[in-house]
Amino acid sequence: MKKLILLSTVSAFLLNCNKKPEAPAAEPASADTTAATDKVTDTLSPKSFCYIGVTGKDTVFVSIDDNLGTLTGKMANKNNEKDSNKGDLTGFKSGDTLKLTYTFASEGKSGNKNDLYFLQTKDGLSEGIGERDAETGTKYADEKKIKYTGGRTLKTADCTTVANALR
Repeated sequence: MKKLILLSTVSAFLLNCNKKPEAPAAEPASADTTAATDKVTDTLSPKSFCYIGVTGKDTVFVSIDDNLGTLTGKMANKNNEKDSNKGDLTGFKSGDTLKLTYTFASEGKSGNKNDLYFLQTKDGLSEGIGERDAETGTKYADEKKIKYTGGRTLKTADCTTVANALR
């Protein structure tokens, strides 16, 4: 009987020696609170800007999409006593200056082109005024002499209103 008790004790001891100790229960991972609270900013999609300028009874509507400095858009001049015109804008942004080419239809003739420069501010756009090249009449003679005072001023506007005017 002593052998049986001794054998049982040794067997129990050997079985317990082969058991691996249990790892303590892992704490649940805490949620990353910064990822949940930070707003994701899309910096790669085009940004749209819309402007309206009113001078007397004349109105200009501008819609511009900025895709990492490459600009495209539409513009319409609705004039009271002169022919109105409507067309496309293409160009680029250089610092806070928008350097655009306006391709438009006016007086039944399409394909007219004119360079337009605007200084972009937090409130809107200020059109650049400068001497035009004698040969083309559409480009500025000297970009350094362009003045951004005294020209049209366009204020930021609701893009839905501008889109309706550009149709």
